[in-house]
Amino acid sequence: MRVERGTALRALAPALLLAALGGCAWFVPDLKAPRLAVVDVRVRRADFWQQQLDVRLRVRNPNSIGLSVASLTYTLAVNGQPVADGRCAQRFTVPPHGTAEFNTEVTANMAGAFLTMLGAGRAQPVHYRLRGKVVLAHGLLRELPFDERGEFLLK
Repeated sequence: MRVERGTALRALAPALLLAALGGCAWFVPDLKAPRLAVVDVRVRRADFWQQQLDVRLRVRNPNSIGLSVASLTYTLAVNGQPVADGRCAQRFTVPPHGTAEFNTEVTANMAGAFLTMLGAGRAQPVHYRLRGKVVLAHGLLRELPFDERGEFLLK
């Protein structure tokens, strides 16, 4: 019995594809979500209806490969109350097992949460929760979610 070469290749194509995809898993690193922390918060301008804040964030990369970050989006909650949504569209790279810091400008429209922050006083720590995602510039896994808690002093 004679089998044509094209027919044999079509029959083997699914098996070759599965083998190739299985082999790719070896090359795709198991990326861990970066760790983010609020380093500094400064009130730039504030009135009862709107507050403009400068928020400095630190990203720590727990991975053995560098993370090329295309963008980052987050929600900041203070003392349990949502305060603002932030975004950083500047590209930066976080080295393997290293850190990077960057500034974001945030406009908050939550007068109650802002007053809670001010009520804590400048010497008292303000508790926060930072949730969002880091979008990577390269790779198969493009979004890494994060959910962090910490505290900062209002300046």
